[in-house]
Amino acid sequence: MDREAFAALQGDEGQALLASLEDYRPEDELAVATRLRRGHPPELVSAALAQARLRQRAVAKFGAEDAARMYFTPDGLEQSTRSSVAGYRARRFLAGADAAGGRELADLCCGIGGDAIAFARAGARVVAVDRDPLTCDVARANAAALGLGDRIEVRCQDVGDADVSGLDAVFADPARRGGRGRIFDPEAYSPPLSWAVEVAGRVSRAALKVAPGIPHEAVPAGAAAEWISDAGDVKEAVLWFGEAAGAGAESPVRATLLPGPHTLVARGLPDPPAGPVGRYLYEPDGAVIRAHLVAEVAEELDGRLIDPTIAYVTGDEARSTPYATGYEITDVLPFNLKRLRAVLRERGVGVVAVKKRGSAVDPAELRKKLRLRGTASCTVFLTRVAGAPSVLLGHPLGGRDETA
Repeated sequence: MDREAFAALQGDEGQALLASLEDYRPEDELAVATRLRRGHPPELVSAALAQARLRQRAVAKFGAEDAARMYFTPDGLEQSTRSSVAGYRARRFLAGADAAGGRELADLCCGIGGDAIAFARAGARVVAVDRDPLTCDVARANAAALGLGDRIEVRCQDVGDADVSGLDAVFADPARRGGRGRIFDPEAYSPPLSWAVEVAGRVSRAALKVAPGIPHEAVPAGAAAEWISDAGDVKEAVLWFGEAAGAGAESPVRATLLPGPHTLVARGLPDPPAGPVGRYLYEPDGAVIRAHLVAEVAEELDGRLIDPTIAYVTGDEARSTPYATGYEITDVLPFNLKRLRAVLRERGVGVVAVKKRGSAVDPAELRKKLRLRGTASCTVFLTRVAGAPSVLLGHPLGGRDETA
């Protein structure tokens, strides 16, 4: 879709087409396209159908109500922040700010406007900056569609040319994908992390969105780092600067789990000891692991590691924590495919959820080789115990076994 096609979607004919596709089903696309092209320009029909597809995909990130009104590009949707994460981040960013400071901010590398929308809804006035003209058109349309046009000003320019001198705060989301896929080196972001850090130093509060895999040693001095997960999936890391770094943070490192939020802060604990597998196993949330806070979880659970290099915590009592998922362990076996198959068949297990940490075994291949039949379910952990390849069998505490 180019800017001309997108502009046409904003017109009466384009809006009517989009309205007619509210109940769009992908399997009907050929028939729908053929019918619509009898009375509308083919380019406009193609743009409307593409938008209908993107809106359906966007429900997972933005919810049905917003997705049905917003506009997207494929890259813009892929790179945008899930609204639950953006909303949490915006509320934390603006915590402690008042009308006199901190509520006028620049959203650099704004994309289609997802983060700008969250900031505006949290009470900020936003200058949203992106260098791609079509992306800026989409961001403006989204602000208008959600009734936030008076709170979001979109500027189409290179972020390096953006003037933030009159603003209180900066949020930046550098591009972390290139022609060959994801970019892991923060200095290879576009723009690089060092540039974003320099800009952050010009304002009273700032936040930079970075990849959750950022090495801890790459976190700049003076920044507070936070890893965020949503429904168990690690979504991002955020570097907080200035006043924002101290907004409710007792530590420069923390993990936040959504919904909730539940926030765990670093306390400088030593690595927990390793010991034998107890009756219960706990799998820390990915944000906890990325933030290097497994020791804090182990202390809360009065637990130990099953191996010094593996982020599984074990204990002898059932405990509950938002920061880890608990399992009751029934068996601890040396890894042996034949023996594992025999045990599962003996118990009538036909459905397994396979989890791995510290194992080279492919879960999909393992399922094929197990050739299971039966109605019972089980969670299989492929891991190491005291350095030895091992298999743990168990069931989630207080629930059924996952089937994924």
